[in-house]
This record gives sequence, C-alpha cells and structure tokens, in this order.
Amino acid sequence: MQANTESTKRVLRRLAEARRGVLVPGAFNALSARVIEDLGFEAIYVTGAGVTNMHFGLPDQAFMGLHEIAEHTARIRDAVSLPLLVDADTGFGNALNVRHAVRVLERAGADCIQLEDQVSPKRCGHFAGKAVIDTAEMLGKIKAAADARTDTDMLIMARTDAAAVHGFEAAVERAQLFSEAGADILFVEAVTQADEVRDLPRRVGKPQLMNMVIGGKTPTFGAEELGALGYGLVLYANAALQGAVAGMQRALTVLRDTRRLDEDPLLVASFAERQRLVRKPELDQLEKKYAG
Repeated sequence: MQANTESTKRVLRRLAEARRGVLVPGAFNALSARVIEDLGFEAIYVTGAGVTNMHFGLPDQAFMGLHEIAEHTARIRDAVSLPLLVDADTGFGNALNVRHAVRVLERAGADCIQLEDQVSPKRCGHFAGKAVIDTAEMLGKIKAAADARTDTDMLIMARTDAAAVHGFEAAVERAQLFSEAGADILFVEAVTQADEVRDLPRRVGKPQLMNMVIGGKTPTFGAEELGALGYGLVLYANAALQGAVAGMQRALTVLRDTRRLDEDPLLVASFAERQRLVRKPELDQLEKKYAG
C-alpha cells in the first residue's frame, strides 16, 4: 500500500487532470507490472490485448472474458501500489453486464475502468473491420458504469472507435456525449492524422488519453508534446509486451544457434535481478521473522 493516505484512485484522477502527458505503460501480468513500477512510472494499464496475446496466444479480438481480466487485475493489484487503469473492452455485454463488470473489477482492485463503443465481438482499435454500437446504447453503458461503482473515486474511461467508422468529427461528438453521460476520462482511438491529434484537447473538455500503438495507425508523438497539447495520459499499452517478445526471440535465437546461454546482460536479466523483482529478499526476511 502507499505510504500516504491518498488513494490510488485519487492519485490517478490528479494525474489525469494535470494534463501533462503522464506515460502509462501496459502490463500483461504481475511481473510486467512490477517492472513498470520499479522503473518509476506513475500508473499502469492492465491491457486486454496483452492478456489475450500473452496468455492465449491469440489476437485482440474479444477472446478475453471478464474472469480473465479480473484475475489479472487482482494479481497485479497485489504486486504493485500504482494506480491501475483496466481494459474492460465492451463491458462484456449490455448495460447490465457493464454494471456487473464494474463491480467485479472494482473488487479486483481497478482504479479506472475503460469501456469502448465497439460492436461485440470487438477487435483491436488498430485493426480493420471495426463497427460501433449506437451512441444511445453506449451512453446507457456509461451511465450504468457510473452508477455501479461503490467508491465514488473510481474513474470511468470511455473510448470511442467511431473515427475509423464514421470519421473524426463523429468521434469528437461521441466523446462529448460520453463526457456528459458521466465518463471521467475520454479516449478517442485510432486517430490517423497529426492535426487531429493536436485538435482533440481543445475540442473536448474532460481529461483525455492518447494511445500510442507501436506500428499502429496513429502518428507517434512524444509524451512531452502530448502533455503540452493538453493530454492527461499517454498510453503505451503493449510496449512491454513487444519488448518482451523481442527479448525472448533474441535470447532463444542465441541458445538455439550456440547451444548455450550465459548470463549476458544484453540478452537476459541476471538471476539476482530476477529474484529482486519478485522480492525474494523480502520474503526471506519474513521467513526468518516467523521461524520458530
């Protein structure tokens, strides 16, 4: 737990409202979250795409359910003390399903729950072939989410994928309506033009998240520039995942080709570093404390 009395939910709200482009890496399990916290980042995004890719070996196309994301959220909550933004996809059904999902994820330790307006089954925001539900249906989901939270400090983030389906102006209009329905943070996904990225903060009043997908459709901006534009949060949902895959490929290629693998810091974390990250020294001290 945090040393001070400010809750992680209030910390997250403060970070978003500061509008300084706070970097938020995505975690796909407890150890990746531990690495993010250890490196000094201020918040963590529990990524549905990352959980789907890493634990099922499948693409981000609605193979993850509420149980899986809740289980990962609970494990990550136990491992770190940073605020957690949790990807709840479409809310796993209608407004009543959203109500249930919010309650489950709040109990699991979420500080912010993200909901999107795609038709189910959803797909990655940077894939082709997306479709969105009617605005009215999404507004009902947002209202249900806001009503379902038991802690009034819990944040609701509303994402729209309408830019790819109906155009940028339609996405802005949806975001404005999402704000009026009770969303605390707004997320316009897969903006494809640099001018649109620059335009969004002056068009919508609530704090916004901008998603930097490595290799995706949105032009890449630095976090400092996005902060200067007025974005609250800058998401790199799968930087850790893509880095981990590249690292595994490098290390295992050397192992395959040379038939051995030494403790080379360019290829693998040391044994000692691995134990530090999983806090073995702390557990050793506890074991001594409770020994007979």
